[in-house]
Amino acid sequence: MRRVCLTLPTHRACTGTISALAEEAGYGAREFGVEVHLLILDSSPAPVLAEHRKAVASLVAQPGVTVHHLDEDEQRAFLSEVTARSGASRPDRLLELMLPSRVSYGACTNRAFLIAQALGCTSVHRRDSDSRYQHADGEPVFPLHQELTYLGQRADDVRKSATRSKLPPGSGDRRVAVAGGSFVGEMSVDVAEIRDLDPDTYGELVGLSLPEGSPAIWRDHLIDASFRGAGNGTFDGDHATLAPISPMRVDMCNVALDHEVYRRVPLPPATDTIGTDYFLLHLTHDARLPGLQHNRHIVNFHTEERRTDAGFLAYQVRFAKFLLAKAYLNTVYAMTTAAGDALLDAEGRIRASAVAGFVRDSVDLDRTDVARRLDVIDRAYRRLGGRYTTVADTLADRRSRLLDEARDDMADFAHLMDHWEALTGASAEAGLAVTR
Repeated sequence: MRRVCLTLPTHRACTGTISALAEEAGYGAREFGVEVHLLILDSSPAPVLAEHRKAVASLVAQPGVTVHHLDEDEQRAFLSEVTARSGASRPDRLLELMLPSRVSYGACTNRAFLIAQALGCTSVHRRDSDSRYQHADGEPVFPLHQELTYLGQRADDVRKSATRSKLPPGSGDRRVAVAGGSFVGEMSVDVAEIRDLDPDTYGELVGLSLPEGSPAIWRDHLIDASFRGAGNGTFDGDHATLAPISPMRVDMCNVALDHEVYRRVPLPPATDTIGTDYFLLHLTHDARLPGLQHNRHIVNFHTEERRTDAGFLAYQVRFAKFLLAKAYLNTVYAMTTAAGDALLDAEGRIRASAVAGFVRDSVDLDRTDVARRLDVIDRAYRRLGGRYTTVADTLADRRSRLLDEARDDMADFAHLMDHWEALTGASAEAGLAVTR
């Protein structure tokens, strides 16, 4: 029986999301006859963790659904065994990259990838704690429906069932590597206030995330579309496009990846940096792997913690670090775009060694551009004034460290990639005890 992993990484209270995901898991098992492993990777503080344990304990058992709720100690125990099995000379360094002490959007998803390998799953389906489902005719609109319909299937075999097909010539024999939708509701990144306060400053900051030398009209369109998802529309029936998926069109709260992708290449383990978990979406797009873009968009909302002064500062620093990381990531994306089909082997699978080489080359990027970006960010936040001045002061105090971290994060990513296939293999060997 086909096994899939529906995962929720979280570090904050989300009992409602846990219940909703259990409902989606049951739907997948019931409607598609698959075995769904609902994996909750919990880094929450003790009181919140206790609430989550109660919520999981109260879930009604469903045929075909197995629930795994792992706190950081349990995750660390699993990872310690896997890193030891992998044969790495420094398993402690790999463990730190897999389970850092600070927030890492890539590392939490990498842990889901390894555990999915241990469970024998063929795909990972990721959701987030600050999102919920749309409803149509009184029923929740589950992305899992489209993900399970298309993911892993030969593109030509499912071409006719899609609303549209824009597959590149010669890619029909390839398997659908990624399926994703976007979100409706609040912007995925906390920059709406910046846009309202000063549209020009907003454009300057968001523009730093785009490739250098982009035509002005194209840049203006991307700046306007960034972080806005599918707007405020409502689900009006399924529409699905079969094509390599642009990372601009999907969100990581609403995405699924085939194991042939994530068992070869991980996500960047950078800490306190938003957006780095989109790396595999860029990679599958540039390699021209078939994807399924659907309109079962998830509803995004901002938690109260993000509205506090501490939450605001932490998030703005993560946004700034993303803009610095983009100097390196855009360098890699330029190389993967140029490589195209050469990113794949004869069987149509990603050549991890080629990608690792691009990442390693980016580490030597002249830091002048990265420093210039930090100067632009500093001036922008000071121009905004108010609490944004505090962000600018914080960035200025950490300037040297931020520049070092932007470079070192890519070096760490290259190191993790060098060991990734050994880690995924070791995970499959280790397995994972069924918890419920």
